[in-house]
Amino acid sequence: MESLAASAPDAEDETHSIADGPRQLLALAEQEAPGVYAIRPLTPLSETALITNAPDDPNLGAELRAELATADHIDLLCAFVKWHGIRVLEESLRAAKKRDVPIRIITTTYIGATDRHALDRLVREFGAEVKVNYEIRSTRLHAKAWLFRRDTGFNTAYVGSSNLSKAALLDGLEWNVRLSSVATPRVLDKFEATFDAYWDDPAFESYDPDEDGERLADALARAGGKGLGDDLKINLSGLEVQPFPHQRDMLERLRVEREIRGHHENLLVAATGTGKTVMAALDYRAMRDGLGGERPRLLFVAHRKEILRQSLRTYQEVLADASFGELLHNGQEPRDWTHVFASVQSLNLQRLEQLDPGHFDVIVIDEFHHATASTYRRVLQHFKPTELLGLTATPERMDGLNVQDEFFRGRIAAEMRLWEALEADLLCPFHYFGIPDGTDLTRLKWRSGNYDRDELGNVYTADDGQALIVLKQVKDKISNPAAMRALGFCVTKKHAHFMAKQFNKVGLRAAALDSDSSPAERDRTLDDLKNGKIQVIFSVDLFNEGLDIPDVDTLLLLRPTNSATVFLQQLGRGLRRTPNKPVLTVLDFIGQHRAEFRFEEQFRALTNLSRNRLVDSIERDFPQLPSGCQIILEGKSKELVLDNIRTQLNATINTLAKEVRDYSTPKLDAYLRESRRDIKELYKSDNSWTKVLRKAGVIKEAPLPGEEDLLKRVHAFLHVDDQDRADTYLRLLADGAPDYDSLSPTEQAYARMLFFNLWDKAGGFTSYRDGLESLRVQHLLRDELQQVLTYVLDRTDHYPIPMEGPLSHLPLKIHSAYNRSEVLSALGVARLGGQMPGVFSQGAAWAEEIKTDALLITLEKNEKDFSPSVRYKDYAITPTRFHWESQGNTPANSRIGLRYQHHAEQGSHVLLFLRRYKTNAIGKSEPWMFLGPGTYKTHTGSKPMAITWELEHDLPADVWTYSAIAAG
Repeated sequence: MESLAASAPDAEDETHSIADGPRQLLALAEQEAPGVYAIRPLTPLSETALITNAPDDPNLGAELRAELATADHIDLLCAFVKWHGIRVLEESLRAAKKRDVPIRIITTTYIGATDRHALDRLVREFGAEVKVNYEIRSTRLHAKAWLFRRDTGFNTAYVGSSNLSKAALLDGLEWNVRLSSVATPRVLDKFEATFDAYWDDPAFESYDPDEDGERLADALARAGGKGLGDDLKINLSGLEVQPFPHQRDMLERLRVEREIRGHHENLLVAATGTGKTVMAALDYRAMRDGLGGERPRLLFVAHRKEILRQSLRTYQEVLADASFGELLHNGQEPRDWTHVFASVQSLNLQRLEQLDPGHFDVIVIDEFHHATASTYRRVLQHFKPTELLGLTATPERMDGLNVQDEFFRGRIAAEMRLWEALEADLLCPFHYFGIPDGTDLTRLKWRSGNYDRDELGNVYTADDGQALIVLKQVKDKISNPAAMRALGFCVTKKHAHFMAKQFNKVGLRAAALDSDSSPAERDRTLDDLKNGKIQVIFSVDLFNEGLDIPDVDTLLLLRPTNSATVFLQQLGRGLRRTPNKPVLTVLDFIGQHRAEFRFEEQFRALTNLSRNRLVDSIERDFPQLPSGCQIILEGKSKELVLDNIRTQLNATINTLAKEVRDYSTPKLDAYLRESRRDIKELYKSDNSWTKVLRKAGVIKEAPLPGEEDLLKRVHAFLHVDDQDRADTYLRLLADGAPDYDSLSPTEQAYARMLFFNLWDKAGGFTSYRDGLESLRVQHLLRDELQQVLTYVLDRTDHYPIPMEGPLSHLPLKIHSAYNRSEVLSALGVARLGGQMPGVFSQGAAWAEEIKTDALLITLEKNEKDFSPSVRYKDYAITPTRFHWESQGNTPANSRIGLRYQHHAEQGSHVLLFLRRYKTNAIGKSEPWMFLGPGTYKTHTGSKPMAITWELEHDLPADVWTYSAIAAG
């Protein structure tokens, strides 16, 4: 670009001097190693280009050789590596090694295409570090990209279709985009961040030709269809089996149930194929570790020999002990009776009489939905273990009841979050179609959170109108209906038989099954679906009873489902991954519903979005879903769903008060259970439970002075999720609350957190004692806060970890949530006569007395106008490593910048607090999760600094899923 000279023109000569433009830098070529021609890329380092290997285009192989010649760091990501591809670049790779240029390569065993000796050569001859993903069930990595980093900052990248093969680099019709840190800086930033995240992902394992060569050869043979079968090999290499994020998430919630809530009979619900047995084995390993290595006596019960053998192998793998466990099945007898894998049939009355009820410490029952059968009841009634764990994909029974209601007092300890398993690539991706069917359900009776079943069934069988719509959609959406394997979920038995008749009329072979069907008929019909003799089975509730047809590829949702649990169970019937099923097609038929019906539950289960963000996602046609998944709301269905969710969002205090009168309950937990509302809905627009009760006429007395302002602060307690904090808050809110001066130092710290939570600008008080004393007369406020704290604490998902070391006195638990008032008061930053939380807006705070920096991190800062660049300022690299960008005015050599870098040797501390969004579903400030202490690892840049912190504790799995630059 031309520019005017900086000096002012001479008074006598007004001719402007034009400076020479920039010149292309060519001198780098002189630094090339011997044996490499003095070449440079035809595309300047500052520009982008599309390279197609066309005759007039630069040749990709030649461009890569030129890039390699001047790169200071080389990263390659590709699905497979071929010998002839390396040969195209071998001189440049050899020269890079001579210059000590680090080379990192990530690849896979995809379809067995990689040449083992090509990887061996990359490591041995060119000094490359290589990591391999051995997953063969699905294509975990299909990207192809090069990144060339340079110390000058002129980084370049190639992203496209080219693996490291001769065809890709020379003569194939491959498309690749050349990127530049000058022209596309944010894309290069994301490339670097994502590659580094993959590199640290345990799924990509370091490859050493001497140690791992045979394993790679075997994996490539299997991936190429030449393997020796699918038998699980016992891995005793010392590499510990690690859970996927969704499994870590469920195991943590199981731990909360046991250790926080004291529940020792628990049900774990997860879709088939997501590793329930692995979770049970990992849970057992954790128990062993908690007992100092002592192995509790274990009984694992299943109903089929194949399940028992596979489960035993899984435990052996997880425990790294090929001799663990004994089988009790079909004549096989245990010798030690300490770790027994038994068929339920083998545990007959005679056998049980020989075993003491307390003989086993841990009992795991697979496929727990069978527990109502007499064989399982016999086992459950005889034994009294310390821990009982039930595993199932389908807690609903044929009679419409749930096993959790009968055996676990209505509790499901941990239920799989669908999006986590999809992100982990463990389930088949789905294409969900919401289709309007014109049915009017607004006049039907509503009982106990559902439509009257008989009335609902009559609507669908009154004529063949809906059936014709279903048939038309099957024809439109399914590529070959005659080859589909479909399940149809109906309202009643009559409805199921009606639909089967309608399908048979048009030549689609269908059958109906219900609880009246004989076992023989049921087995025959299921076999017919498996073998393709029929295309669809219609039923009601029956499919929730242990159905196992992996190749089911179509679901017809013909009944409205007002329960996320039931919806996910139905979906789970088709989510098994199989080689013959690229995608699960879900056709959901949507009518006009009563105001009480809630679409949000099923869509939140699909997307992991809050209600506000769900509305935005629906309006934009679900732009962010797990890979391969689609949600399409056709025609009027989008309007119906949006109107329904908005109605719930816009519930006024009059609506809430009417519900309170209808349900006749003044207790918060009972109202929320009956109305199925989220507790946050009560606190929108400065509402409160007391205010709703007053509006409903339940509370007659007028508000006390100061009560209304205090009630507006109750929302600030909706996140309290650790027992110590809740117990202290409850004690301070009780009728006989202790005086502030009589409290222990820790209790006083909690009291200050409570104080600033209610009065974030001190409320005019000059002492904490006076503020807390003023609550004595506010009996309605105290009663509401007590109900809120009890309710939210019972629904926490994360296990609070106490702080250790020099900061162990702080009233903070790792992985618990805190708002700004609580963080600042806990650290001693907020204090009467000093800093007030209500006027603090920085993203970092320094606590001088305890020499601690607190970093308050918000991941998605730009909520309304989403910008991808925001995602790689602050993000998790691994579950224990976090990338954080400082405030823009922080130089690396400043007092603060140096304190960050040298905090360990200087004796100061860094604490990280993380939240996903700035505001929550009701427009209030979102609390932060306390991640615990961080240790400085490295940084780049200045003003701002990009710092990597090492965490003492792994991020909780759900937090890792949304905070990782490349989760899964």
